[in-house]
Amino acid sequence: MTDGFGRTIEYLRISLTDKCNLRCRYCMPPEKINHVPHEEILTYEEIEKIVRVMAEMGLKKVRLTGGEPLVRRNIENLVARLNKISGIKEICLTTNGILFSDFAESLKKAGLSRVNISLDTLNDDTFFEITGFHGLGAVLKSIEKSLELGFPLKINVVPSEWNKKELCELALFAKNAPVDVRFIELMPIGTAFEMTGLSSYFVRSELEARFGRGISCGRKAHEPVSLFQFEGFKGKIGFISPLTNAFCPECNRVRLTAGGMLKLCLCYDDAFDIKKILRSEIAEDRIEKELKKQIENALLQKPLAHQLNNHQKTLSKMMYEIGG
Repeated sequence: MTDGFGRTIEYLRISLTDKCNLRCRYCMPPEKINHVPHEEILTYEEIEKIVRVMAEMGLKKVRLTGGEPLVRRNIENLVARLNKISGIKEICLTTNGILFSDFAESLKKAGLSRVNISLDTLNDDTFFEITGFHGLGAVLKSIEKSLELGFPLKINVVPSEWNKKELCELALFAKNAPVDVRFIELMPIGTAFEMTGLSSYFVRSELEARFGRGISCGRKAHEPVSLFQFEGFKGKIGFISPLTNAFCPECNRVRLTAGGMLKLCLCYDDAFDIKKILRSEIAEDRIEKELKKQIENALLQKPLAHQLNNHQKTLSKMMYEIGG
């Protein structure tokens, strides 16, 4: 699959639900949550069909997101289904870690390749301030379980004024275990539009003041993260910098929302309703052909880059509605 700028598209992020068991301040509003009606959520059978069609077109990597993906029942069944699709090389999961320790073994058995766990603080009071819940212990348990089972693990941190004094402590996960700790610049989307995060430059300077100079490992093609190796660290430190070092020219991903919309860029409202094809009266033997046609046409409209640095509201949706 290629877009209108010649970029190869081989990575699909799938939001299984727009519901979450946390209420992170930069992701969800404190009230008036507009969830997609249950009957409009893609079924696992529909997700499997979309992935199967896109795998025939060149899709290689799938990431399951939310909301919080683990609040949806029987996720292991979906992972097992996707694991059987020819051409899919990786099935990944991004989770807030509250429930992961309970599902880790069954997900491993089903074929989950790797996991990303979000963690912005090591202080339970700050955890509550950011998320609205006291759940730090559950997240730490999930990190421990991931390492125990041998999952390749990445810990995602959004640097902000809430955790400004904890950045080095969070980085220690990468010193003590073969874990990549990735600092992700806060994107001005949804409730975060009026918030100000900390730049990757600031975070790196804080870490180097404490741990010494980090040696650049470069950035792999199509990967948004710039990795650094610090002396004595078992893992690496990564920086995802959509504002100060955007990776748009190498973007290889699209998103599938829980409601069946194919989103070409995180930062725009533009999306294509491919669920409509699955639930149409088109004959079963024609659905896959029509899906391929619509996906190919949609990819040609993928924008070259976002406009986040211009502080323009090009997106009306909240992060939880899109899929992180």
